Amino acid sequence: MNENNDSKKPKLDLGSGDDEDCHDSDVDFKFSNELALEKIRQLQAKFCKERNWDQFHKPRNVLLALVGEVGELAEIFQWKGEVSVGIPELSVKEKEHVGQELSDILIYLVRLADRCQIDLPSAVLQKIHQNGLKYPVQKVYGKNNKYTDYVTESKEDEERT
Repeated sequence: MNENNDSKKPKLDLGSGDDEDCHDSDVDFKFSNELALEKIRQLQAKFCKERNWDQFHKPRNVLLALVGEVGELAEIFQWKGEVSVGIPELSVKEKEHVGQELSDILIYLVRLADRCQIDLPSAVLQKIHQNGLKYPVQKVYGKNNKYTDYVTESKEDEERT
């Protein structure tokens, strides 16, 4: 996935870049544009190189560290019950802790992609394209079934006709 051949990459309509395309009417939130995944990769690679940690960062080890961080994030939500968008049920301290754990997860995810030599932004675009094929809007709108249910549904529709 480290190829830079743009002709093989799926072309996705990413809209105009504003919130209108994927806007949740209940939440007016968006990320800052301060940091790209490549910059995170570079910062983490430099951080690890300065500490001579590359020797420890084999893909398996980074993956296990990532899983550990997901567990730490899960602990914050454990026993909270259902939590609303924006996590207003959490204290300021807990919300800051969520941000720290999410940051650890993102850093390890980018590091894992780096150590596996996977171009993560390209892989994300490809996956979104594949998901669009597996979950066509006209079949899945307002539903949360697994994609295999829609394949079965299509086969049943074909058999009836």
